Amino acid sequence: MTRKHEEPEKYDLMVIGAGMAGIAAATKCASQGWRVAIVDSLPYGGTCALRGCDPKKILRRGAEILEAAHLMGDKGIGEGGLSVNWAQLMKHKHGFTDGVPASMEDGLKTHGVQTLHGTAVFTGPTEVEVSGVGYHATKILIATGATPVSLDFPGHEHLIDSTAFLNLESLPPRVLFVGGGFVSFEFAHIAARAGSRPIIIDRGSRPLKGFDPDLVDLLVRRGAECGVDVQSGTSMTGVEETPAGYQVHLQQQGVASMIEVDLVVHGAGRVPDLSRLDLEAGGVAYGPGGIDVSADLQSVTNSAVYAAGDAADTEGMPLTPVAVLEAKVAASNILKSGNAVPDYAGTPTAVFTIPELVRVGVLEDEAQARGMDIEVRYTDTSRWFSQYRVGETAGAVKILVDRSSDRIVGAHLFGHGVAELVNTISLAMKYGLTARELRSSPAVYPSVGSDLGSML
Repeated sequence: MTRKHEEPEKYDLMVIGAGMAGIAAATKCASQGWRVAIVDSLPYGGTCALRGCDPKKILRRGAEILEAAHLMGDKGIGEGGLSVNWAQLMKHKHGFTDGVPASMEDGLKTHGVQTLHGTAVFTGPTEVEVSGVGYHATKILIATGATPVSLDFPGHEHLIDSTAFLNLESLPPRVLFVGGGFVSFEFAHIAARAGSRPIIIDRGSRPLKGFDPDLVDLLVRRGAECGVDVQSGTSMTGVEETPAGYQVHLQQQGVASMIEVDLVVHGAGRVPDLSRLDLEAGGVAYGPGGIDVSADLQSVTNSAVYAAGDAADTEGMPLTPVAVLEAKVAASNILKSGNAVPDYAGTPTAVFTIPELVRVGVLEDEAQARGMDIEVRYTDTSRWFSQYRVGETAGAVKILVDRSSDRIVGAHLFGHGVAELVNTISLAMKYGLTARELRSSPAVYPSVGSDLGSML
């Protein structure tokens, strides 16, 4: 409870969640002279900078180098003695992540934002309590992100989450990943190149459901070549700890089995992190997808509250750039009492496996379900120069073009360097460039970017 006889400190805006979205909104409003506070129970910086995108990409660099040497092993590049020193690679990661919280907090303070630490709990429509201290805010933005979904099979407590994996002091030889999404695939591809034998267990018929199935099949086959074992249609029924590690009990098509591993990692999805906020006390409606908001990101039940990122139930993908976009739109609406809405057009997403798999726009089956008249331009790029140069033998692209407008409505790419190439396609989609206009645009040659004209 709020301390008696103390007036709650008052702010124009209270931001709950100090990830990239919350920080962007807090900074924007403070720069306009608003009195702003931000609070988080975890170190400032959020999942992306501390427990997700950035540290994962640093660890991937070690895997990239090993794989690059392996691909060129019979082409004049010696692999002898090359290996991943996990402890040193992790130290390299910490060299980036350890300084983030203080840097983020210092930046906020420079803009005049009051930084608070603790768990925020609603005590009224515009009242929040943090560590027993009450605060009043004219407006409140919730940007608390997501947390791993709860699992209910026996022994679920033995699993570690993605945060713990990114802080492992050593990498064991046998690692099992639960779930067929981003986390499992990206971590498994790192682990395989670092000397582990990873297994991905996915209860669905195919993994990575948000990506083109034909390209996912290519990725699964390519991963198998480097030791990533994907078992689809498989459910986990229990985990038992043993002196040697863990016994994992599985079921596939009604047949029970058991495997022994050293580590089990939760990669089975995430849900909005809202459970500690007591949203009922704030009159804030929410559901499984997050806080119920209108198109302008305002709570449908409490006009003082806005939400952005994974905490909000919107059509935006669960990506940091989308969360930041939503937070900036919400901040603009808060400042101006406006009703602007986020523009999600041309938002790309990637699975940073080796090689990577990317998507922007609609999938082929989505286009068909919407009755769109599209031309599907599929190209096997496995023998193209960009792949040959680095020794890679897997690659393909599928680009969906609207026949009437000649505009790209979906692009799906698998191969070396395509995570950079997709940004050009994203820009073209967002601003209405046609496939013909893209083909006529010169590019640096030879580069992955120069492949785009031939893909179209």
